[in-house]
Amino acid sequence: MSEHTLQAKLITEFIGTFFLSLTICTAAVMGTAGEMAPFAIGSVLMAMIYAGGHVSGAHYNPAVTVSVYLRGACDRSEVAPYILTQVSAGVIAAIVTANLLMSDTDVTPLEMELIPALTAELLFTFALAYVILHVATSEATEGNQYFGAAIAFVVLAGALTVGGISGASFNPAVSTSLLVTGALEPADAWIHLVPQIAGGFIAAYAYKVTTA
Repeated sequence: MSEHTLQAKLITEFIGTFFLSLTICTAAVMGTAGEMAPFAIGSVLMAMIYAGGHVSGAHYNPAVTVSVYLRGACDRSEVAPYILTQVSAGVIAAIVTANLLMSDTDVTPLEMELIPALTAELLFTFALAYVILHVATSEATEGNQYFGAAIAFVVLAGALTVGGISGASFNPAVSTSLLVTGALEPADAWIHLVPQIAGGFIAAYAYKVTTA
């Protein structure tokens, strides 16, 4: 467990989630990076993980926070503050993108087929949380220097693989930012949120089974 104060952890979670969401909203939703958007997203996530991992654990994702808690590597008292901070960061990142960076850009809502989108979000949220639990919370890999790259490459791979299917969020805070920008319709929000949280739950169970 980190010995940093809860305030320090929450500030770190806000900064990391903010820049992840800002990059997604700008590079992907607004299209500034074109086909290179997944690389921009993976790069900023990797940088923020290395910057904040030693302070807060660098969750930057409510589904990850739930998974880390279920694995036993996060105090119950931190779960709600982490999630509120992450979602708030996603909202503010979307507002900054839409009103300060790209105010004249029209946003096209995601068009998703139900089963493929649910499956994509479930599988890659699971993969993301599963990798995080093994490379960033396991005693067997404690002190490794590759955790940030491993986590970021899951997101990069997911974005390249299923970005055209679900939007490749894998993160309720990011999905919230997509809602604010208009990239995700309110009626479709559950298609992201339900499988994301489920993926976090399943990853925690899979971690316990594979490390028992």
